[in-house]
Amino acid sequence: MLPSADSPALAGPSLADKHDRLRAVIAGYRSALVCFSGGVDSTLLLKVAHDTLGEHCVALTAVSITMAASERSSVRELAAGIGARLEVVDSHELERPGFAQNPTDRCYHCKAELLEIARPRADALGVAEVLIGTNLDDLGDHRPGLTAANERGARHPLVEAGLTKADVRALSRDLGLPTWDKPQLACLSSRFPYGTEITPERLRQVDGFEDALRALGFRQLRVRYHGDVARLEIDVADMPRALDAREAIVKAGRAHGFTFVALDLAGFASGSLNQLIALRRK
Repeated sequence: MLPSADSPALAGPSLADKHDRLRAVIAGYRSALVCFSGGVDSTLLLKVAHDTLGEHCVALTAVSITMAASERSSVRELAAGIGARLEVVDSHELERPGFAQNPTDRCYHCKAELLEIARPRADALGVAEVLIGTNLDDLGDHRPGLTAANERGARHPLVEAGLTKADVRALSRDLGLPTWDKPQLACLSSRFPYGTEITPERLRQVDGFEDALRALGFRQLRVRYHGDVARLEIDVADMPRALDAREAIVKAGRAHGFTFVALDLAGFASGSLNQLIALRRK
């Protein structure tokens, strides 16, 4: 069960207290398989789990076309830096019935695919718990994936220990993890408005254009897919630089199959397409 985000038991402790609490929570599992994406949350979780459980901790990365190509290579380096054993397996959420049609509960199907791989693998290894890198701030957003994870018995030690996203970054920095200031990431499927079909070709379009933007020096970004139009979300502070690089950005967008490239003046917002769910409910 996930504790409430405003539980009194989670209020007030220092970062060191939360680190101690996280270690204690994980120690109570005795052995664990960490679902490892290479993002800020799962990297911290793997680091503390490995520090606490040693050889009784294993990381599992499920690789599919919905995972950015740059992330597929970085997970091995991150796990090696921590010293953790890593298993890399293929996942096929795009083949699950309904997923490609991109319903509002798409993340449920994605997390179900991950846990239906992770739980049997944990059982085969004799590992007691499957861990997910959910933090307290994740509890307030539209997160159908959490339902899938809870239904399949995954544990959320960062939540149990009371860590917010800011805590995760601060503790990652204290522990010397290179991901402490890593930009927020998400499955490439999140770049498509709900109801827009997700295809391998469209995923490669988005992934390639985002890689090109990173090569131009932009870090926190999203390429939102709207047919012929790529809507760019970047940090507001980077907008002047984006205008200076306008020709290179448009050229990169067209090289990856977009006819038009638009800059969203609202700037980067994680989960921005979830706004459409609220609008549809009105």
